[in-house]
Amino acid sequence: MGSTKSLFERRRQRNRTTIRKNSAGRPRLSVHRTNQHIYAQIIDDVKGSTLVAASTTEADLKSAATSNKDAATAVGKLIAERAKAAGVATVVFDRGGFLYHGRVRALAEAAREGGLDF
Repeated sequence: MGSTKSLFERRRQRNRTTIRKNSAGRPRLSVHRTNQHIYAQIIDDVKGSTLVAASTTEADLKSAATSNKDAATAVGKLIAERAKAAGVATVVFDRGGFLYHGRVRALAEAAREGGLDF
């Protein structure tokens, strides 16, 4: 079967392959989740640079809880707001090897509500 890390890497590679096929030059909204924080960044793979980023480690988002759905929602809204300011309207969602539920889903839905199209 494999270790947890190897299964995570397999999901991550499978997801990344699908993104490469369907991206059509759009920037990628990459999400990373740890036990304590959640991070999101919009990456232009053509240039190889990060356009905007947001995470719960920032001073204005640090609250009592940084590892729940409310914190993920706040990061999603912030990344959408910063993307609009940078002129990014459509992205490809990259969940990495993380399953699309819980905090990852909360971040994605908040980003959609904030105006990002994916």
